[in-house]
Amino acid sequence: MARRIDVTGAGGVRLAAWEFGDPPKGGTPARGEGTGDPPVGGPPAGGAGSAAGVVAGSGEGGAEGEVPGLGSAADPPGALLLHGLMGRAAHWASAARWLSGRYRTVALDQRGHGRSEKPSDGPFSREAYVADAEAALEQLGLGPAVVIGHSMGALTAWQLAARRPDLVRALVICDMRASALGAASQRVWEEWFRAWPLPFATLADVRKWFGEDDPWEERPTRTRGDFYAEVMAEREDGWRPVFSRRQMLSSRATWVHDAHWEELAQVRCPALVVRGIDGELGRAEAQEMVRVLPRGVYAEVPDAGHLAHYDHPEAWRAVVDPFLSSLPDPG
Repeated sequence: MARRIDVTGAGGVRLAAWEFGDPPKGGTPARGEGTGDPPVGGPPAGGAGSAAGVVAGSGEGGAEGEVPGLGSAADPPGALLLHGLMGRAAHWASAARWLSGRYRTVALDQRGHGRSEKPSDGPFSREAYVADAEAALEQLGLGPAVVIGHSMGALTAWQLAARRPDLVRALVICDMRASALGAASQRVWEEWFRAWPLPFATLADVRKWFGEDDPWEERPTRTRGDFYAEVMAEREDGWRPVFSRRQMLSSRATWVHDAHWEELAQVRCPALVVRGIDGELGRAEAQEMVRVLPRGVYAEVPDAGHLAHYDHPEAWRAVVDPFLSSLPDPG
């Protein structure tokens, strides 16, 4: 079961945060809005159907609409999980349940994604995403937290750590490049989005196209199909993404043209850079990121690609666990 907690992000944008699994013994249970919320993998309000089997229940304790305050000394340390572009908090469910043994773990649906608000005019800037994560840590009383991000979420994580070192005690950066990707990369994404055969008639069609038939993917996998099935919702004419492809391109445009080495160098907390062997982050660049980070550590997940935490969760945990175990107790 999952518990939803509503968070107010930058500019008043409504964000959905999720706890998958119970907090550690003695921790504060999630409280807040979300009573009767639809399944995590279901469509935005007004849609029908569900693409995932994780069900959101009502929060425990507190009055309706209450949002947790700052944690006390008795609370377990916090962890915030940030998905990548087009992802959603539910993609972290397995990792979140594992982490809940030692942290109060919250995964955030970032603006434009999952159950969070998708403002038609944005903004979908780097500043907005970072401010949203900052708001989540403060409103949920998680800081100083371990922040784990994948792809775009990893960039948000290290930009947040550079901006608010008081809120971040450690980072896990999963398969995100610090170099600029360039305009050609954005054009490839535009073409890829246009190639989607929408609407999909069934979820089986979604899994097959992204897991076998996607012409832009050299080595599609079954779990890649599962990944994209979790971000689809059933409409009257078939299955469509829960996000706007236009908004995803707008989000991506704010970071693909720039390099992010300077902000990486400003991160003062321990930071683990994780890459899948067949992912988008190359070994040389990953090792340079570790060199630039004042307290960087390197790890790689064998036989894994860009979605290492989702494709190979046990192997991903095996490289992340030693890093987390090495962190000093929060003071």
